[in-house]
Amino acid sequence: MEEPARSFRSRVNELFSSVLGGVRRPTTSFSKTFSATTACLLILVLLVGTIASNRWIDMSTFRGISFQRSLTFDQRPRDYPLRDEYLLNCTTTNTTLTCPANYPPPHGSSELLNTQQCPNYFRWIHEDMKPWKKKGITREMVESSGKFAHFQLVIVNGTAYVKQHDKAFQTRDVLTLWGVLQLLKLYPGQLPDLDLMFQCHDQPSIKKNLYMGSKAAEVPPLFHFCGSDSTFDIVFPDWSFWGWPEINIKPWVPLMKDIEEGNKRINWTDRKPFASWKGNLYTGQRQKLAKCNSVKDWTAAIHHQDWGKEAAEGFKNSDLSEQCTDRYKIYIEGNAWSVSNKYILACDSMTLLVNPIFYEFFTRSLVPLKHYWPINDHPDQICRSIKFAVEWGIATLTRHGRLDKQVANLPRKRYQ
Repeated sequence: MEEPARSFRSRVNELFSSVLGGVRRPTTSFSKTFSATTACLLILVLLVGTIASNRWIDMSTFRGISFQRSLTFDQRPRDYPLRDEYLLNCTTTNTTLTCPANYPPPHGSSELLNTQQCPNYFRWIHEDMKPWKKKGITREMVESSGKFAHFQLVIVNGTAYVKQHDKAFQTRDVLTLWGVLQLLKLYPGQLPDLDLMFQCHDQPSIKKNLYMGSKAAEVPPLFHFCGSDSTFDIVFPDWSFWGWPEINIKPWVPLMKDIEEGNKRINWTDRKPFASWKGNLYTGQRQKLAKCNSVKDWTAAIHHQDWGKEAAEGFKNSDLSEQCTDRYKIYIEGNAWSVSNKYILACDSMTLLVNPIFYEFFTRSLVPLKHYWPINDHPDQICRSIKFAVEWGIATLTRHGRLDKQVANLPRKRYQ
């Protein structure tokens, strides 16, 4: 039974090495590894720069605009921690912040050119930019998106300028900017001059039904952490890839190492043969899950997470590396998409994904019955759907003593 599991893991490793290529085993040289997440950011901003007219992205554009912070890089060499240690000093907000010149080591353009194949989700970048493909992006369009934005990011000659339009929840804006700064440092001179608006709410804002007919040429270009079939928001990796300190979640690289170690503690076949979910139960369609909380009746264990209580107790019950102990993990959206999707997929468990409304930058390329098991989101069917998935998996393993080809395509392994 272990041999098919190993074969399964190798196939899923191959998939997710293209989804988030920035994390590798410790024996792999990180400096030689091309990060698909970073590549996604780079190609996205390059495409925006191509579409946008250079006539209005120059310094004269910003006369009269008061930018609160400029972010530059210090050229003096200094010691810096290991590559996967993300240090961010947020003690002040109205001063020029600097990053050491020798961290992180820059990537050369040859690394981009030598990449064997772009991940499949890269094609969705072109889909997200389609509203502006024919006529481009004007300054008026960018300014019109300001009423939706939390902050405006301008890059001119390799220097990032930031103007806050509204206060974002917690540190979503700060950590997003931190990711952009790393991009600037990794690929010096390769980012065009840009003027981008970012929103940090849960749900996307640019409704398609408001930009039809004559208004179709006036769509505001707004970057957001998720999108939907009914909105035009441009999808950008969410802040939690660089950490979520308010709920004690590490940046992706060190967290992935913790989850990998947690996965090794219990083999998949030795795990509890039911589906589990843990989080804030009282938001969005998650309330449907409450009635499924019965291992006996529905083969599911549903746990409500009180984040206020958890913070007071030092987050001792919310270690993500300790939550991969069941054979099946449920993903369900809350108020919008949830950052938990990548952590659930990273577990050495089979993902049961409740039919989503929103998508992240990589999720549109995931294929049902190959990368996850789809769960019916109808209130009268969700519990039955979860039970069927679990019992089908148990029966298949028991009857055949192995994973057949269909099961072997279901992900029970981590991102790479």
